[in-house]
Amino acid sequence: MGMIALLCFLLNLITPISQAQETKPLAPGYTALPFEPAKPGTYALPIITKAANGEVITTNNQPKHLHDLMGDKLVLLSFIYAACSDVNGCPLATQVLHKISRQLQKQPELADKLRLLTLSFNPTQDTPEMMRHYGEGFKTGDFDWQFLTTKDEASLQPILDGYQQNVQKVYDDKGQFTGTFSHLLRVYLIDKDKNVRNIYSVDFLHADTLINDVKTLLADAKPQVAPSTVPADVLFQPGDNKQNYQQVDYQTRSLALAQRQGQPAKLIDFALKPPLGLPKLPVSKDNPLTPAKIELGRKLFFDRRLSLNNTFSCAICHIPEQGFSNNEMTTAVGIEGRSVRRNSPSLYNVGYAQLLFHDGRENSLEQQAWGPLLAHNEMGNPSIGYVVDKLKASADYRGLFEKSFNKGPTMETIGQALASYQRTLNSADSPFDRWYFGKQKAAISEAARRGFALFTGKAACSTCHSIGEKTALFTDQKRHNTGVGYAESMQKSPEKQRVQVAPGVFVVVNSEHLKGVNTEKPGDLGYYEISQNPADRWAYKTPSLRNVALSAPYMHNGSLPTLAEVVKFYNQGGAANENLSPLLKPLGLSDRESDDLVAFLEALSGGNVGALVSDAFVAPVGDSGVTARPMSDPGKGR
Repeated sequence: MGMIALLCFLLNLITPISQAQETKPLAPGYTALPFEPAKPGTYALPIITKAANGEVITTNNQPKHLHDLMGDKLVLLSFIYAACSDVNGCPLATQVLHKISRQLQKQPELADKLRLLTLSFNPTQDTPEMMRHYGEGFKTGDFDWQFLTTKDEASLQPILDGYQQNVQKVYDDKGQFTGTFSHLLRVYLIDKDKNVRNIYSVDFLHADTLINDVKTLLADAKPQVAPSTVPADVLFQPGDNKQNYQQVDYQTRSLALAQRQGQPAKLIDFALKPPLGLPKLPVSKDNPLTPAKIELGRKLFFDRRLSLNNTFSCAICHIPEQGFSNNEMTTAVGIEGRSVRRNSPSLYNVGYAQLLFHDGRENSLEQQAWGPLLAHNEMGNPSIGYVVDKLKASADYRGLFEKSFNKGPTMETIGQALASYQRTLNSADSPFDRWYFGKQKAAISEAARRGFALFTGKAACSTCHSIGEKTALFTDQKRHNTGVGYAESMQKSPEKQRVQVAPGVFVVVNSEHLKGVNTEKPGDLGYYEISQNPADRWAYKTPSLRNVALSAPYMHNGSLPTLAEVVKFYNQGGAANENLSPLLKPLGLSDRESDDLVAFLEALSGGNVGALVSDAFVAPVGDSGVTARPMSDPGKGR
């Protein structure tokens, strides 16, 4: 009787709604849209993640893999259970899909290109025969709508995990299963390449907008462009480019999100077979690299749920298309806009670094990882246990740590996984490498060759940014005082400050009026804060110069916006102070020589940068709305 009542409600919407349903506002999917939806093809649907696979059973009792039903058509995938009585739950999803199937019968050119898949997450009750009877009431004509179930809950769980579906059984006061489930309603739009392109929840599930999304994907006949083939001036730029924002004819040029269709790379090869110009990678004996660890570490690196409020990941400060740094901010910003006093350093070739953080206070990536995770002004977690428990409770991490480390999430394994991914971010085979180590005479310009002569000669840059006979890390792995920190610490606050109120729009304000508005910026004494040795005041580590053209702004505080400004700073001999490195002195470079030096530095961008960025673009970013439990957990639903 429950299913008959459900069918009557869905198909006719004439039967009076019960008193309980009358008091519950109906979802937008039941009514006409109160606004004009965007026209198909006027917007983009970037790839969200790969569609998960799993073992399912058709209404003909035939076993299949979910991916077998994808690839030849666009797919709308929904999850339901036949006995659901929540008017804004499974009935909503089935009703909206039924509307779509009826509309598309009038548009055969679209109907032939779309498949609806409805999968039960109640395999005990929703047998293949039950799903066949359930589906017969909804199918319209010959439209391709398939109703599926699974052999058992063990077969279903990996699918639920893959789509981050939080499903919980509801128990009564005596601990008996009531036959109902608590779950989050979601419908997934999946393209022919098995990529999820949109996810619809209760508030966004509507036949009109969903059909427009289908038409948008079908109208986009152009193949997805891999980032490695996108021109560098498009790929490697701020994600929201607001140059000339102040002009009345400004148009957005936020191209980075539209280009986030990547290709996975075999990352372990970049570690075990470093590109031309890099030495053999030092790897901890306690944490040997494996593909499973690397994949887990990448998932952690891009997962926003690793922060206190589920909004902030490592990748938000270390942005792949911005040199794994941040081109848009001089100093980093953590959760809730909390100020961080230092610039986000690039992570390219970080596996070779003997000193980590700008002041070099850590010496292993496994240990370094916990600094940002626990910092109040970065990811804000209150304790190690808080992070560990969150990962243990996340369904999509179930089994991943065990596969990689033979044990679950711990302080040690989390650090080891993150370190494993970062050790693959090795980028070389630059034009310089091909010229200097590969002996390709035409690999760099004449200006870059002159710049190299200056780098190793008159400018003496290679004293700290060292180059070997067969490889080059462009760092001496030491700390130096260049005067940047001293100059910032000693400068007086100006009476007036130029304040940006919008991109490209500035006003001059009395500094007195800004007191209480801005957080007072804390002082920064460099490695002295760790060593407490006065000789270490304003000393910071020597960074590698590989890919330096991709990681502006520069210095530990992001105070120098361009490579030209960096060269100018060193040309004047740094900033004088009592602890200034004796290696620094005025260089006497001409304007042309400064330009040549910049040309050389620009020739240090690795040939595999595009592959690393492209791989990063397919990494999952974490769903901040889900805290999953196993289906067998008798905890209360939300």
